[in-house]
Amino acid sequence: MKIEVGQTAPDFTLFDSEKKQITLSELKGQPILLLFFPLAFTSTCTEELCSVRDNINWYNNINAKVFGISVDALHTLAKYKEDQQLNFTLLSDFNKEASRAYGSIYEMFGYNMKGVSKRSAFVIDQEGIIRYAEVLENAGEIPNFSKIQETLTALQ
Repeated sequence: MKIEVGQTAPDFTLFDSEKKQITLSELKGQPILLLFFPLAFTSTCTEELCSVRDNINWYNNINAKVFGISVDALHTLAKYKEDQQLNFTLLSDFNKEASRAYGSIYEMFGYNMKGVSKRSAFVIDQEGIIRYAEVLENAGEIPNFSKIQETLTALQ
C-alpha cells in the first residue's frame, strides 16, 4: 500500500525500547515524524538517527514527536538506543504490521532477509493526516531532512 499526502495516517500500536505500548492515534494534537529504518547497528541507519539525535532540540522546540521504527527486537533497539545515546523513542515493528501499512517494507533484503523496513519518513499533522511521505528504495540513502523540517515548520 502506498501512503499519499493528505490521507489519514494508518494507526498502529507498537512497543518502544522501554517495553511501553505506543498507539499513534493517541498522540493527536502534536506533529509526528515517523522514521522507518532497516536495521539497528548499520552504518546508514546510525548516520540518519544520530543526525536526528544531534538536532533533537529543533524538533522539541516545535513540539514534534520523533519515532524511529524498525523490525528489530525490543532488546536490540534498547541496546542500540543506549549505545548511540539516542534521545527519542524507538519502536519495534517486529511483526512488520506498521511497515506494511505504510508501504515501507522490503519483502527481500540483503542476505536473504525477508520483511525488513524500508528507510522512509512520514510527517503527520496534529489531526493525524499525512503531510509528507518519502519511501526510499535504496537503503543507502537518507530522507530529505530539509523538506521534512520545512513541512514540520509549516504545521506551526
